[in-house]
Amino acid sequence: MVVFAIFFALGVWLLQQQAALPDLAWAWLLLGFPLLHPLSRWRESARVRGVERESNFQHLFVRSLRVLLLAAFACGAGFYHAAWQAEQRLAVNLPDEWQGRDIEVIGVVAELPRRYERGLRFGFDVEQTVTRVPGQKFFVPQASVPQHIYLSTYSDDKTAPLELRAGERWRLTLRLKQPHGAANPHGFDFEMWALERNIRAIGYVHNSEKLLAGHPKGDNRRIDERADGLGYRIETWRETVRDKFNATLGGAPYAGVLSALAIGDQNSISPPQWQIFTRTGVNHLMSISGLHITMLASLAFAAVYWLWRRSTRLTLRLPARKAAALAALLAALGYALLSGFAVPAQRTVYMVGAVAAALWLNRNFSLGQIVSIALLGVLIPDPWAVMSAGFWLSFGAVALILYVTAHRIGKANWLAEYANVQWAMTLGLTPMLLGLFQQVSLVSPIANAIAIPLVSLIVVPLALLGAVLPIEAPLWLAHIAMDGVMHFLEWLNALPQAVWTQHAPPAWSIAAGMLGVLWILLPRGFPARWLGFLLLLPMFLNTPEPPAQGTLRLIVFDVGQGLAVTAQTRQHALLYDTGPDFSGEANSGNRILIPTLRALGIAELDGLILSHDDTDHTGGTASIMQAMPVGWVSSSLPATHPLLQSANHTRRCRDGESWSWNGVQFEMLHPVYGNDNTTKPHDNDLSCVLRISTGKHSVLLAGDIEKTSEMRLLKQHAGKLFTSLLVVPHHGSKSSSSDEFVAATLPDYAVFTAGYRNRFGHPREEVLQRYADSGAELLRSDEDGAILVEMNAQGLQVERYRKTHRHYWTHAPHK
Repeated sequence: MVVFAIFFALGVWLLQQQAALPDLAWAWLLLGFPLLHPLSRWRESARVRGVERESNFQHLFVRSLRVLLLAAFACGAGFYHAAWQAEQRLAVNLPDEWQGRDIEVIGVVAELPRRYERGLRFGFDVEQTVTRVPGQKFFVPQASVPQHIYLSTYSDDKTAPLELRAGERWRLTLRLKQPHGAANPHGFDFEMWALERNIRAIGYVHNSEKLLAGHPKGDNRRIDERADGLGYRIETWRETVRDKFNATLGGAPYAGVLSALAIGDQNSISPPQWQIFTRTGVNHLMSISGLHITMLASLAFAAVYWLWRRSTRLTLRLPARKAAALAALLAALGYALLSGFAVPAQRTVYMVGAVAAALWLNRNFSLGQIVSIALLGVLIPDPWAVMSAGFWLSFGAVALILYVTAHRIGKANWLAEYANVQWAMTLGLTPMLLGLFQQVSLVSPIANAIAIPLVSLIVVPLALLGAVLPIEAPLWLAHIAMDGVMHFLEWLNALPQAVWTQHAPPAWSIAAGMLGVLWILLPRGFPARWLGFLLLLPMFLNTPEPPAQGTLRLIVFDVGQGLAVTAQTRQHALLYDTGPDFSGEANSGNRILIPTLRALGIAELDGLILSHDDTDHTGGTASIMQAMPVGWVSSSLPATHPLLQSANHTRRCRDGESWSWNGVQFEMLHPVYGNDNTTKPHDNDLSCVLRISTGKHSVLLAGDIEKTSEMRLLKQHAGKLFTSLLVVPHHGSKSSSSDEFVAATLPDYAVFTAGYRNRFGHPREEVLQRYADSGAELLRSDEDGAILVEMNAQGLQVERYRKTHRHYWTHAPHK
């Protein structure tokens, strides 16, 4: 069982690394393994009967062959099972011709709506497509819409917000598109996230009452307050609990935390609170984790076991242990369903189920078999779980606990064992945390030692009582207890070295680190356990190789409709613009730039250039300046701009400014200012234009300049405009890239930074054609992802990240 589960998981993981799905016809080869396995069994049985005498070596060979055959079969089964699942899911998609068009549908709000500053986000199950062929007497479905989609609502001064609730049936007018996310080094893969959740289209509820084909107007209205279905009923219960918490606690600071602990609504936790939880290493506690489910299942087992034994009649009908095991399983399953059934919750439910099955079947399951059952239970229905951090951290934590507690001689007291487990968690999860997040909380042992018992044994039970009882006292008591926990965590978070952050270690160093951890955590008595620490060192010491002297390493990030470019030399790093602000909580800085810069080993910026005052160029600035040191900020923004107030040193970007870093030349070609030295906000023509050169090759970053500024550059710097790579002005707008400017720059590569199916229509077809006619190779962030450039005096190498790091689920926009 253990070997099968491990290699099945390996096969599933290998499938997720593929750029294209394999031919399922090869899966028939797996039928050959069951035919070979009885042969090895026959040879062993023959030896036992004395028919064939084998040496110890031959016996070992036969047993090894059996294990290898089982491992190969399990790996192949996992690989092709995941491939079959992926093929089924990818077969459902939104047709290209229906992207961006009004579609009227009837369906059910399938999950708890998440509120953000502009409206709501929620999953939606489409039951019927109403949009029909014009001129037909009866409704004829015309649009093909996937069954499960993800929607947003938007409200403004002219439009009243829609108030949708989980489990309601609505008639909505939608505008949809295929799932498409940013593609950047070490970035979040939205397209994989959507595939795992079976989201095959995303979009928004269209508030406009424009005429639809065959229908007078697209009005959005509720049809039924409660749709049938257990899943919808569970989501309705979750929303009812959240409403009760909000009504009872009002504006209490930790009401969102209690909602997360009771129903798994992690979106209710504010970003500053999440930052504290992450920096102190207790973020695993602030959702419905396996620990909380285990605690509840244990309480249910103990209560039912105690009560059942009080009745002789019940005990004679069914043993108390079996009744208690069933109660524990039901409690775990109910709590997990209430939480949204994430991977840690699934793992715990399957483990509790395995224990209950062993009791009911009068069998003994080993701890390894129980974990294996949970592993298969997670991966068979959801093979994409291997790509989530929660999968590795959840199963890794369980494996570490078993490693340091199971089959040990002697019984330590509970305090020593608790301390041993905390030490194992801190040390054992470090390689995975560095690989996944490039940071480890140094105060997590202290934080978890205090927070785990307080949250699991006091806050969570009180929150659950507050959810089911018609009184308010448990919720306020839970909030008081959480307030005490938060004061302690805030104190730890304020310590100067609370978190260790670094580059992303190579995969081989993570594997070496895990071996080192296992060696260190061996029982006392094993010699030279300290040697395990040597295997941890490569994760910290094997830093990314910086560019050579005279070499520029450039990344044009895929930030959607906006611009962000990092330029790195051997000893310096510069960021040109910081991309758009997606919402009040999410922006290019904290979602894209900081994770990538940290993973690449860029811990600080020597300079930050903000080309001009547009939010698609400055949206991530505040997050960047909060997360890492910035030497100076150069911009065309007014001196009183809020973004400049927290900068250590500011200066105006202006024509004539230049400097040299490690043999790479930087020169500002624009703007110039009037005598009054004032600027106009949102003025594209004040964009900072930066030229970076080494040898005969150069890169030109043109911001959002328009034709007026292009003409000035042609007059003042005509000899400096010829470039190897041009980041095209204003995302390819028709207000920029005049014929004269294109002819003067004559780039080998023209990079267009634009969002997928953006509302501005960037880049414009005529601009694309203009650069194509000049001989430039066209690169687009919406089609190619991030553009990675390595440039020196001999030339430049260009990499399209979406193409070189393609997975089978990677979206390929049709031109």
